[in-house]
Amino acid sequence: MIRQRCASLSNNPPTARFDLLFYRLGFHHEAVPPDRFDALAYVRALLVLGRVSNLPTVWSNCLAGYILGGGGDPNLFIVLCTGASCLYVGGMYLNDAFDADFDKIERPERPIPKGTISVWKVWCLAFMWLSGGMVILALLGKLAFTMALALLGNIIMYDAYHKQIAFAPVLMGLCRLFLVIMSAAAAASGPDGMTLWCAVALGIYVTGVSFLARLEYQPGARKYWAALLLFAPVLLALLANDGEFFARGCFMAVILFLWIFYCLLLAFNRGRQLGRAVSGLLAGIALVDMAAVGPIVQEIVLVFPALFLAALILQKVVPAD
Repeated sequence: MIRQRCASLSNNPPTARFDLLFYRLGFHHEAVPPDRFDALAYVRALLVLGRVSNLPTVWSNCLAGYILGGGGDPNLFIVLCTGASCLYVGGMYLNDAFDADFDKIERPERPIPKGTISVWKVWCLAFMWLSGGMVILALLGKLAFTMALALLGNIIMYDAYHKQIAFAPVLMGLCRLFLVIMSAAAAASGPDGMTLWCAVALGIYVTGVSFLARLEYQPGARKYWAALLLFAPVLLALLANDGEFFARGCFMAVILFLWIFYCLLLAFNRGRQLGRAVSGLLAGIALVDMAAVGPIVQEIVLVFPALFLAALILQKVVPAD
């Protein structure tokens, strides 16, 4: 029996061997026979499930929060980004697991209804990512871990009920809010008043993005008021910076304003490219972070537009929503 299995592997070309190995390890959907299993398509499905094109904005939030909290050990920052990334990916997997029935009708191109991966495997992977993230974040101290628990609670609540409750976008905004506060809590000085203001502005922005994203499944709906939420970080950048920081604060506020305005034109013009607008606004989270900390920390300000561009580039490969 063992010789026959070895022979079957050795007689296959490298790609076929790779696919067969994935199949025998159980990483396949039950409806896909071994001779049709595509390992590369499976790997891409994992990336799509995790919406990894948004990871640069997670790192941007971590960086902004860490700076607002006073910075500190670079090794701790790496731990922070790793743990936050695990929570994000796990939350995205959990989202698709909860939405499996909805996606069969509204989004059949998603990996679960498409048959690339089974829903129970997505449940297992979500649990693995979330558990791993919490273990990693426990290394950052009690306050940061407490914020991580709050973040985890919001992730689970949003994923479980976002189709049933009208205020689900607020939960999405709270996820980013707690991410920034958690990042500041892991830093040397911890969160202060400015950290809270920046986190609230980011949370309002993400709430607005989430409300706009819902319009894609509500034909004819017009929620122009949600667009106003996007400008909260612009307003904060103008009000919070004075003296020597005012000019730089205005400059970064203008950059953010122009990007938001461009995305809103895409969302509400005749062509109504809502998906493209939402993706752009998600990438714009990095610009929100730049407006929050860029005026006072010039040394690394270019990291934020770099993360913004990275998110836009990754969206060409993996959808952001």
